[in-house]
Parts: sequence; structure tokens; C-alpha cells
Amino acid sequence: MITFIVALVVLVVGFFTYGKLVERLFGVEPERKTPALTKTDGVDFVPMAPWRIFLVQFLNIAGLGPIFGAIMGIFYGPAAFLWIVFGTIFAGGVHDYLSGMLSIRKGGVSLPDIIGDELGQGVKVFMRILSLVLLILLTTTFLSGPATLLQGLAPLSTFDFGLSTIPIVWVLIIFGYYALATVLPVDKLIGRFYPIFGGMLLFMGIGIMIVMLGWHSAEMPEVMDGLHNRQTSDLPLFPMMFVSIACGAISGFHGTQSPIMARCVTNERQGRWIFYGAMVAEGILALIWAAAAGTFFADPEKGLYGIDGLQAFAADHPGENIAALVIDKVSRSWLGAVGGILAIIGVIAAPITSGDTALRSARLIVADFLKWDQRPIPRRLVIAVPLFLCVFGMVFVDFNIVWRYFAWTNQTLACFTLWAGTAWLYRKEHPKDGLRRDYRFGWLVAAIPAAFMTVVCISYILIAPEGFHLHLL
Repeated sequence: MITFIVALVVLVVGFFTYGKLVERLFGVEPERKTPALTKTDGVDFVPMAPWRIFLVQFLNIAGLGPIFGAIMGIFYGPAAFLWIVFGTIFAGGVHDYLSGMLSIRKGGVSLPDIIGDELGQGVKVFMRILSLVLLILLTTTFLSGPATLLQGLAPLSTFDFGLSTIPIVWVLIIFGYYALATVLPVDKLIGRFYPIFGGMLLFMGIGIMIVMLGWHSAEMPEVMDGLHNRQTSDLPLFPMMFVSIACGAISGFHGTQSPIMARCVTNERQGRWIFYGAMVAEGILALIWAAAAGTFFADPEKGLYGIDGLQAFAADHPGENIAALVIDKVSRSWLGAVGGILAIIGVIAAPITSGDTALRSARLIVADFLKWDQRPIPRRLVIAVPLFLCVFGMVFVDFNIVWRYFAWTNQTLACFTLWAGTAWLYRKEHPKDGLRRDYRFGWLVAAIPAAFMTVVCISYILIAPEGFHLHLL
């Protein structure tokens, strides 16, 4: 329990201290009018209340990643707690804040344009392709995953495709919703209903935390137990854990989502609470689920403590989606029937509401490239329909393959975003007129995590089974 409490406190303190430092280094200008006010179009540029934007941003970025990723990450041991905490404060929070605030400063542009403006036109073209690939892969995973969970709650017709079975009816239902959320104005579905789902997700996490601290604190894993690799495979803790726990520490996908809400922010002072704050909230959610997964399966009578019990549970269910099983068991056992159902719904709503905003972000990236006004519905459809067809076709590809390549692409995109933030902060501190600035090395807040994540991504593709599968000497 000591590790969890300390980690929770550090996350909160990090928001009020390091988050404030990043805000000062960026240099907010409260008097500057934001794109939501200067480019209001009733479709994508729509002023919204800060609390509503925060909940939408939180739900957009909190898909399966901070829950599934945290559960899979705790298999590596208590070291996962350290990455969630320090990754959130020094990498993820900086990444999300800079991507959101740079979008505001640059007129609400999408992520490829942010990166291209700082790193060059060639990089901009590459980032458009990489971002669209990432968003299509992510939408596919956030379509297949919820459809499978819903099929378990309410079985409907399925479609047998080779060695896999697709819950085709649920896929079509979710896909229809995705189409509406992608094309309709941001305040019609997203701005109106997402705060409700965001509240459900927070309820789930808080409920799990209360039960865990009140009745199961003795079984919780501790950093003092050792930071060695607990994973039973031959894959090393570094870099594998740092990619497994993606959204719970840092995620390139977040950079594609921040510009959506950047078009709704009405004052730059709101940025730290919305972008950095949502990342901290997601880090807390990841921390809760990592601790819960490492606690629930403890069985002292059998000599199984914390993560050892989780490893034994996974060994008894080979080939199954362990993260989904953990969510189901923990929610139903600790929150009761009603609370368990609400928790499961929250877990289903999170990826669905990330999947549709992924498609919306893809539409905005293409629209920015074509410089097309998105107020006419036909123009939105011309861009959206080909994206829909790509996603629907990817549903028939093996889910595990899609997820593995999404994970690496996701973190690679985060590297480019952080390097773009580094370049912007450096130019801000070293203007052409040679004037001095208060902070001469502020760009390091982005450069250090950018360098670290670059090493992670290169190492991962060399070691991972879907990469070159090289073994460390």
C-alpha cells in the first residue's frame, strides 16, 4: 500500500509543480484569442466549457491503453509503478500539453502540421502518413475490442472468418456510431455525452481504489519487493514494459486528440488543466488498475503473493485476453453486480469514445492537408467514407497483429511530437533578434523524454517478436 499511496501523491504533486513549470516555460498568453473564438464554424471550432473539455479529453485519450496496458505492464513487476508515475509527469504530461497548446498557437492545426512546422516539410508528409496509419490501426482495435466485450454481455450474430470469429452485428452497430461522431459537429455527440462516460470511467477507478485500499492493502505489490523483471517470457523489461504501458505513461495517440479539444478551448490558461491534467488523471487510472491486477489474485494459502498470483492466473488461461478477464473479475468481485456492470460499461465506453475521435482526427488531418472547409457535410463525407472503408477492412485482420504494430507506431509518433516541442521551445528561447529569455534551457523538458522514447522505440523494434527479434548480449 505504501508504494501505491506514494505514487498517487507524487502524481498529484507533479501536476501542481512540474505541470506549472511546463506551463511557465511555454508562456501562456491569457489575452490571446484562441482558434475557438477566431475560427468558430459550428462543426470543429466550437467554444466549450473547460470542465466539459477536460472530461472529453480524458475520455478521448483513456481508451483501452491505460487499463489494458497497465494490467499487462504489471506482469513485469513493481517497476511498472515507477514508469506510470515518472512517465506521466515527465513525458506524457509534457507531450499532451505541448501538442494541445501548440495546436492552439498555430490556429488549431492537426498534429502533422504542428510537427512539420517545426521539423520540416518532409517530416510533415511522413507524419501525415504515419498519423493516418496509426489512427486507422487504433480505430480498428477500438472497434474489435468493445465489440468482443459487448458480445460477451449480449451475444448477437457472428461471422466466421478463417480462424477467428467476428461479432459482426456489434461491429456494425459501433461502426455506425463512429460514422455519426466523425461527421457531426463536435458539440452534438462528443461534447454532450462524453462527460457522462468520462464520469463513469472515473467512478470505476475510484470504486476499485476504495475497495483495494480498504480491504486488500496487505496484498498490494510494493517497489521494495524488487524491480527485477517478473515476466515469464524471455523478453527484457526494457524496452518492452515501456511500450506495453503506453497510454498510462505516454502515447503518441494523445497528440492526435489534443488538437480536437484545442479547437474548443477559450483561454490558454485552461491548457494545463485540460491537457496536462487529463494525462495525470489517466496516469492515476493506470496506477489503480496496475495495483488492482497485482493485488486481486494474491492467495497466501497457496503461497502466491501479488504479481505471482496474477502470473499463475495467466498460466491457467493460455491464449485468452488476460486483461479483459482481469477487468471482469476485479469489477464484479470488488464492486458487486451493479458496480461491476457499470465498470464494464465504462471500460467499453472508453475505447469506443477513443475510436470515434480517432476517426474524427483522421478526417481533420486530411482536411487540413486539402485545405477544405468542413462546414459543408458533403466535404466531410468525401473524406470520411474512404477512412470508414479502410477501418472496416482492417477488422478482418488478426487483432493481435493490429495491436502489436499499433503499439510501436504509437510510441514512435510520441517521439516526433516531443522533438517538435523541443524545437519550438528552443526557438522561443533563442529568437533571431538575440533577445535574452528567462529560461535558457527550458527546451530540455521536451528533449529529455524525446531522447529517452527514441531509444525505447529503436530498442523495441530490434527486440520485439514483430520486429527483428534480436536478443540482448
